[in-house]
Amino acid sequence: MLIAPPEIPTGSGRLRRVAEDDIAAFSEMNADPRVMEFFPHPWSLEESHTALERIEKEFTERGFGIYAVECESEFAGIVGLSVPTFEAYFTPCVEILWRLLPRFWGRGLASESGSAVLQMAFQTLKMSEVVAFAAAENARSIRVMERLGMERDQRAYFDHPAVTDIRLQRHVLYRSTAKLFNIR
Repeated sequence: MLIAPPEIPTGSGRLRRVAEDDIAAFSEMNADPRVMEFFPHPWSLEESHTALERIEKEFTERGFGIYAVECESEFAGIVGLSVPTFEAYFTPCVEILWRLLPRFWGRGLASESGSAVLQMAFQTLKMSEVVAFAAAENARSIRVMERLGMERDQRAYFDHPAVTDIRLQRHVLYRSTAKLFNIR
């Protein structure tokens, strides 16, 4: 099994494995209505604790996963690779995801961190493809996908089977490959 590094340096800081010490900032991020605008609801402290435990467990089991984004020696958010548990025409797959505290928005951290993760996915883990998806109304995340050089899937849209809120159910799908990312 190929294994992701525990840390990836970036121009603005580093990506590192999440730690128990991240819970306060992680919970703050997940409870913020601006951050969770395109999720069914902001998360409770308990939901954030459960998610943080799952992130660590899945990283250990799979050899890759979600990193903490550290900027200016501070937890800025998360970015990384995940395996969706729902069924859709493009699953099974590996997705890249990101989420940042609002005070770190507008600095290019999502694109910079996402680029570092995609490079690692294709070069180190030798993945053939990584997808990203977001609620169709989530223009910020769609811009990040496009800045990462990802291409919109031919079918483009799908109704997320785990989302019951009609406003959020329609999602857009993007794909990236080593070739698209200029890795041979």
